Amino acid sequence: METFILAAVSLIISVSLIITRHKDAVMRAFAMVCLALFLNRAGVFLFATLQQSVWRVSEYGGLLALPPLVLFFTRNLTRSRLVIRRRDIVLTGGFSVLMAALLFTPVHESSYFHFLTYLYPLLITGGAFFSFLLFIYRKRPGAEKIRMMYLAIACVVAAILSCFDLFSYSGFPMPSLSNIIIAALLYFILLIIAYPHLTKLYELLAKSLMILILTSSATVIFYFVLGLLGENIHLPFTHVLTSSFLIVISVTPLKIIVKRIFSHFYPESVDIFQSLYAFDEKLEREKILLLEEMAPVLAHEIRNPLGSIKGAAQYLSGDTHSDEHRKLLNVIIEEVNRLNRVVSQFLDYAKPYHTEPRPEEINRIIQKVISIMQADAVTEKVTIQADLEPDLSPILADSEQLIQVILNIAHNAVEAMAGEGTLSFRTKQIDNAEEASVGIYIRDSGPGMTRKDQKQIFKPFFTTKERGVGLGLSICQRIIKNHGGSIRVESAPGKGTTFVIRLHTMGN
Repeated sequence: METFILAAVSLIISVSLIITRHKDAVMRAFAMVCLALFLNRAGVFLFATLQQSVWRVSEYGGLLALPPLVLFFTRNLTRSRLVIRRRDIVLTGGFSVLMAALLFTPVHESSYFHFLTYLYPLLITGGAFFSFLLFIYRKRPGAEKIRMMYLAIACVVAAILSCFDLFSYSGFPMPSLSNIIIAALLYFILLIIAYPHLTKLYELLAKSLMILILTSSATVIFYFVLGLLGENIHLPFTHVLTSSFLIVISVTPLKIIVKRIFSHFYPESVDIFQSLYAFDEKLEREKILLLEEMAPVLAHEIRNPLGSIKGAAQYLSGDTHSDEHRKLLNVIIEEVNRLNRVVSQFLDYAKPYHTEPRPEEINRIIQKVISIMQADAVTEKVTIQADLEPDLSPILADSEQLIQVILNIAHNAVEAMAGEGTLSFRTKQIDNAEEASVGIYIRDSGPGMTRKDQKQIFKPFFTTKERGVGLGLSICQRIIKNHGGSIRVESAPGKGTTFVIRLHTMGN
């Protein structure tokens, strides 16, 4: 059963990476490693089940394909030609082909051949891991080095735990767990290479925990339905748990495959693949379109009487000789002006945003915003910091609208800090299996926000200011969404606030 689990997990990971649209050389190499491991484990499982010698070819073929593929994967993962050279991959590939040719001779029936066939990949994998450790040792400190260290530790832990299988081979009553441990390691490697923006261990573990929760839930539901139907079927718990796990991790790749097949024959029928959340977004867009039509009419009906009220107040203010009356009339004029500004912001929120996207360097936009902020007198006591990652992929965007968004957030941050504190801008390249994007992080050292305020911060007319309108961040969110990006807030009382913006790079 454990062999079948590893074979299935290897196949699912391989297929998931192969059908991913935006895959790099590391993902392709890892997909090939998983495919070779699938051929090996599937051969072992089917030979033990069917006792047909043809499956021995699959077992040995997959095993002999592993050494050059492991070296190729390590070379792409480290992005270094000094750690593993192309010549090393060619030599191991040639030796693997030579060993594979012996499968069709009587030599393959020898126990020595079987031992050598398993020892050879083990030694090459050990050498590749040593090269990987050397790469980590030489790499400069940073988030990428930490992620690689997590991977190295996971490999060491998996190797140590797999060694306990020696006790089961020696006659001790211990289950063989090496296949399950390797399956878990493969999934952890997938998280490392597919989600490079996850730089903290707890973020990686949270992804794994989600799979565990879904698997456990599916298992509980299965037993609940059996109990509800009164069926006297006694299935081993491990079999049900394994089946649930395989279903959970295969849902996404299967959905992508079915969608592509169906879209090929019925290209116009895409709505069946939309989730309830997608339909909610569609309704939200329709409400926005309705608001765009109503807003100009509503603004016109409000501004006309406002103009009359303001004109009358200004006329009376010039004729009155009473200071008290003049003071009251000035209040009317100020409030009319404020209401007029509210209407203007409402129109800004409701109007359709027609972007003029051009290839832009996000760092250039951030630097322009910083120049504007530094020239503003209100930032005299504010320390502005910039940590801009060089050589970011260009984005397709309307630079003026992005400057408006970032300036709005920056001015809000300065107000939150009461004109004193630290305002920092950071940019980062984010590449994963799903998309390539650029991250913008705007952080202040202000008082922070409660969780309740964070949930409402982008809602129209919500504000924490005494005389704020509450449309600025709503407008920012609309502009970012119109660019196909996302914006969110991270904050806690007393710990400042960070706004995170993600925008797709060109081609995504």
